[in-house]
Amino acid sequence: MTPEAEILVRVQSGLGRLTLNRPKALHALNRAMCQTMIEALLAWRVDDAVKSILIDHAGERGFCAGGDIRMIAESGAGNASEARAFFDTEYKLNHLLFDYPKPVTALVDGIVMGGGVGISEPAVVRIATERTTYAMPETGIGLFPDVGGGWFLPRLPGQTGVWLALTGARLKAADTVFLGIHSHYLPSDALDAFRAILAADPAHPVDVADGLETEAGAPPIEPHLPAIDRLFAFDTVEDIFAALEADGSEWAMAQLAVLRTKSPQSLKVTLRQLRTGAVLTSFADNMAMEYRLGGRVVRTHDFQEGVRAVIVDKDNAPKWSPPALSGVSDATLDELFAPLPSDEEWRPLP
Repeated sequence: MTPEAEILVRVQSGLGRLTLNRPKALHALNRAMCQTMIEALLAWRVDDAVKSILIDHAGERGFCAGGDIRMIAESGAGNASEARAFFDTEYKLNHLLFDYPKPVTALVDGIVMGGGVGISEPAVVRIATERTTYAMPETGIGLFPDVGGGWFLPRLPGQTGVWLALTGARLKAADTVFLGIHSHYLPSDALDAFRAILAADPAHPVDVADGLETEAGAPPIEPHLPAIDRLFAFDTVEDIFAALEADGSEWAMAQLAVLRTKSPQSLKVTLRQLRTGAVLTSFADNMAMEYRLGGRVVRTHDFQEGVRAVIVDKDNAPKWSPPALSGVSDATLDELFAPLPSDEEWRPLP
């Protein structure tokens, strides 16, 4: 272990610890980081001395802001081979955590988006703090909420997952704990105590979290749940737009205004992804669907343009193509979701 390592790996008193250590990039994941975590988790899976796993981050600048978007965009501008290799490894990590035989705890203290959601949502204990900001903002850069979003989001209460995925809404801890995105709330100044108690009793992280948790406060989203369930229940984005417009309330108009800034292609891809993921019976099948999508979507105009507008030039003025929902055909979606040749399909680790 060296301070320069992007993942700090160690075992302390029966607790396997994975600490994200790329603070200048808000701990955004690259393929090497994912591979390091996989190797540690595979070793600990068969090590009886390791009782549970803790995933956290160094410093105070956020848990994990996502994946290495610049690399993915540069790869997508070519043949996308590097992007597909990253997705393959990242999704193997997501699935390994989802099926892990020992309890996993994630301390989601700060920004958690995209890839950060992918490594924290499979955990049994997911602790939010007053610094937590959760979002899946991919429709704003021409992408879709991957890393298991097709599985986790439609399994949130009502239509809240669809609303989150399409709008990219940012939630604080009161809402994330209320919705079950995170399992517990702790103030950030209690995390050291949590770590210390967990190191003394690593086999029972749920009990440790239950003993320390406090109230996150009233969830601002609660009054809007009936509207979310009514207005986001449709199977086409056009119908959702029409329902919001017909509702006419201040809240509905605000959601519609946000949706109109997003990539029309991404909105349609995302809604189909979530409706499909809702009826899948295996997390691995969901990840295979997202892998097919990922390798194709990163090569589209809208992803390249979204990254340019939001991350590279930062003018926040993407020119989407097609510019309207009507220009995104079912045939286009069918092509993006189509199975890959058998030898190219995504598969989980043995």
